[in-house]
Amino acid sequence: MTINISELSLPVRQAWLQHSIAPRPIAFASSVDKEGNVNLSPFSFFNIFSINPAIIIFSPSRRGRDNTTKHTLENVLQVAEVGISICDYNMVQQMSLSSCEYPKGTDEFIKSGFTKQTSSYINPPLVKEAKIKMECKVLEVKSLGEEGGAGQLVIAEILYLHVDESILNDKGDMIDQRKINHVARLGGDWYCKVSPDNLFMVEKPNTQLGIGVDALPDAIKMSSVLTGNNLGQLGNVPEMPLVNPGFEDEIVKNIVQYYSINPEEMEKELHLYAKELLGKNEVQNAWQVLLQSIG
Repeated sequence: MTINISELSLPVRQAWLQHSIAPRPIAFASSVDKEGNVNLSPFSFFNIFSINPAIIIFSPSRRGRDNTTKHTLENVLQVAEVGISICDYNMVQQMSLSSCEYPKGTDEFIKSGFTKQTSSYINPPLVKEAKIKMECKVLEVKSLGEEGGAGQLVIAEILYLHVDESILNDKGDMIDQRKINHVARLGGDWYCKVSPDNLFMVEKPNTQLGIGVDALPDAIKMSSVLTGNNLGQLGNVPEMPLVNPGFEDEIVKNIVQYYSINPEEMEKELHLYAKELLGKNEVQNAWQVLLQSIG
């Protein structure tokens, strides 16, 4: 199915794109106008785009139905500061409530039941209940168009980061990803929760290049058992492993003995076992199993 985006109505286009480009983190943007009136609104068109300087961008797009602008956009054009509070699972229902299109001048902190926390360096308050909060100065607002649905990029520099100690690791020197319970926006009414039971780690080669999938032996690369993810794990070693004479594994021994008269079945069973090990992130052991199949 191929879709010509330009032929879709704005609501349908939004649905296709927001279901496709996900999950998206949610920023609570707090802002004030020149009279000091506070606004709080969530945005899932949001991310970090630079470390030095520390830059975040979020987009209070023009409304698709009537091409009006959002109060957050109007505020940051008047007072070039914004508080960014990160939404977690314990806040998600109140966050959703704060997204209602209340009339200008309505305090969404009060409507959604959140507590204002006075910022240390900027005028807009922060969401006290949030465990991660940022005080930012707005550097630029870049319009991507003047029609309904056009993004209005608020480019802001993080000046100060406030982190609740309850989400730090045991050493107290970094955030423990497992303690945050981030939520992310999907399409329609769908969200997802980042919790310890759905977290996994992917080893990233920071100092050494992986040999690549193209360097894998054909018997491994063309395996009917191993997945693309498995091949990616195997190709993420800095050099082709060699058979380790000291490697011992009872399961491998049993496979070799039982299927010795049927090499094709033996290879399949070894690949299945290697796949199981890769699922546990035991890459070196998986390599040793696979080397038995091509040895």
